[in-house]
Amino acid sequence: MIQGTVNGLSLRGYRQGMYVNGYKMEPGANLEGAVLEGANLERANLWGANLSGANLSGANLRDANLSGANLRDASLVGANLWGAFLRRANLKNANLWSANLTGADLSGAKLSGAFLRRAFLRRADLTGANLRGAILPDGTIHD
Repeated sequence: MIQGTVNGLSLRGYRQGMYVNGYKMEPGANLEGAVLEGANLERANLWGANLSGANLSGANLRDANLSGANLRDASLVGANLWGAFLRRANLKNANLWSANLTGADLSGAKLSGAFLRRAFLRRADLTGANLRGAILPDGTIHD
């Protein structure tokens, strides 16, 4: 994979399977360590993708399908995940500082050790999610 940076890039209306700076945007894609800071990935289908260690700070992932995706150690600081599908996603140790998760489906997600300080979780579905050791929006640690 060619390494690249996608700062502020808009992928709105992207075609599934297209390449962006060497990153293939499709379900199951390997985007480990990708720098997608500020990218517009609204409604992207990245089901089961490997985004571990990726930088998605400030990215627009509204209504994106990230179900089953690996976002372990990812930076999602200030990301817009409004209505995103994150069912059974691995968000272990992810940084979600000030992320907007309003209406997101996080059912069965692994959020252990995740940093959720100042995150917006209104109407988010956390059914069956693992929050052990997560730092919650109010600063408390879930045990």
